Amino acid sequence: MSKIIIYKNNRPLHSTVHYLSGPIKVVDEQGIPAKPGDLLAVEICNLGPLPGDEWGYTATFDRENGGGFLTDHFPCATKAIWYFEGIYAYSPHITGVRFPGLTHPGIIGTAPSMELLKIWNERERELEETGLQSLKLCEVLHTRPLAKLPLTEGCLLGQIQEGTPEWKKIAMEAARTIPGRENGGNCDIKNLSRGSKIYLPVFVDGANLSTGDMHFSQGDGEVTFCGAIEMSGFLDLKCEIIRGGMKEYLTPMGPTPLHVNPIFEIGPVEPRFSEWLVFEGISVDESGGQHYLDATVAYKRAVLNAIDYLSKFGYSKEQVYLLLSCCPCEGRISGIVDSPNAVATLAVPTAIFDQDIRPKSSKVPVGPRLVRKPDVLKCSYEGNLPTTENPGARI
Repeated sequence: MSKIIIYKNNRPLHSTVHYLSGPIKVVDEQGIPAKPGDLLAVEICNLGPLPGDEWGYTATFDRENGGGFLTDHFPCATKAIWYFEGIYAYSPHITGVRFPGLTHPGIIGTAPSMELLKIWNERERELEETGLQSLKLCEVLHTRPLAKLPLTEGCLLGQIQEGTPEWKKIAMEAARTIPGRENGGNCDIKNLSRGSKIYLPVFVDGANLSTGDMHFSQGDGEVTFCGAIEMSGFLDLKCEIIRGGMKEYLTPMGPTPLHVNPIFEIGPVEPRFSEWLVFEGISVDESGGQHYLDATVAYKRAVLNAIDYLSKFGYSKEQVYLLLSCCPCEGRISGIVDSPNAVATLAVPTAIFDQDIRPKSSKVPVGPRLVRKPDVLKCSYEGNLPTTENPGARI
């Protein structure tokens, strides 16, 4: 077992997003490294915030810096700071809320082979170049970039010296860590906490395991993008190599044996809630436009419905947006076969609030108890919003 300490820099991210620990070469008891085609079983033995650094933040990017799931509704950068009391989190910027966190790494994955890296870059470049004409989702998420292609700006390449020909060549090939892919990567699965086991495909000698993006807590979807409670933390891992495990256990869902996906074993530790308020969304966007079995549009509607409802209880909509990104709420695809509407749901645990948020026959109560101040830290634009430079805006 080796102890990995993950540090996260709390400065503005811009094009630099994830600071990772790794790559770590994994060998067996005989010193033989993991080989392509093996399966790497990674167990999370322990994790948490760094001692003396028991705080984190939840934020939204402004729309010119990548935005988030609801950028067309919340274009400005916002931020809330959270403090930790043992397993619980509270924030002076979103008062009247306290909940236990389910701490986890947002990113854990192996390194791609050059063949797989080429597959990633080609398909994501094609999406960037042609997706705007073919994807209806751009109509309702029109301020998001379609993909983040390799580039030199903000690239972190470990010990390779910046500005050298080698550094530039690698920077123009290395995939950005924003999306999850066949190697695992940025999956942001909140239940991968203490006791979890992740079965990752191995594509290169030694597997080259990397991990980071430590989260104290997160809601399903991490809807604000920088939306978990981001923190500095430590992580204890135990690795086991399953020889030939890719072919034995993973089924390719594409044209090559490289088109596989990891398997995740959820740990036994998680917050326990018995009462939830559930918000539904269907494949109809804000303009009333009908989409065909589009679960993303349905989930967007569920989140917007939850934000509007909870704002009746003394919160700003920005506060609720950040809260739904980091509290232990549960997102579900509840229906995906009944044409034309997919049904998505967002379940919010009622116990995290210091007031009863359920509907009643009487009107929503009003009074000093419902005045929630201060609001989140927020940037604002003066005058008209500029036209976004993201390709997804040109519809």
